[in-house]
Amino acid sequence: MTERPEPPATPSRPQPEPQSVAGSEQRRGGRPERRLDARSLRGLAHPLRMEIVELLNLDGASTATRLAERLGENTGTVSWHLRHLAEHGFIEEETGRGTKRERWWRRVPVSNRLDTVDFRDDPDSRGALSLYLHEMVQQSFNRVTSYLGEEWENEWRNSGTLSNWSNLHMTPSQLKSLNRELTDLVNRYAPDPDAEPDPEALPVIVQIQAFPRRPRGAE
Repeated sequence: MTERPEPPATPSRPQPEPQSVAGSEQRRGGRPERRLDARSLRGLAHPLRMEIVELLNLDGASTATRLAERLGENTGTVSWHLRHLAEHGFIEEETGRGTKRERWWRRVPVSNRLDTVDFRDDPDSRGALSLYLHEMVQQSFNRVTSYLGEEWENEWRNSGTLSNWSNLHMTPSQLKSLNRELTDLVNRYAPDPDAEPDPEALPVIVQIQAFPRRPRGAE
């Protein structure tokens, strides 16, 4: 893993996950996109439900029993949250697999887009929005700490990066353009669903964090 410190004088280009600080899960390739409204946001904004969606997204379909074991939760509790997620269209049952007593669930292949400005004048949604964004950031943090705590061959360890540039100055339009370009770049590497996977390839997480900071004067 390479660690890239701040450059001394001139700005550098940031290194590029589909979730932005604004609360959007960016569109991947030709995948359909769903814009979250207040009802769907409240259906998703729960720590355990977001963990369930995260596991189904990263590791594929699973059952309530398997998910409960990984999450350290009661199977009945996980089953209830799975049904809740399905009612709101975030997951679906994988038909033709499992039994009446053991159902397999998978994430619906739709990119969820959440624009925080949609909820600026909706006080009833502020709690759900705050929880969702907090959990989203926590998931990003957990992915990094898990990676750092694992043992990797040098080839993989030297391919990862944790980068930070904090000396950039941009207008809102420039920042929006930067995020759009980074998203487009990452999407170019999205796998072709019809192509055979490279046997040497592993799942890779790219997390993009680009946001403004209010300047603070000397005290």
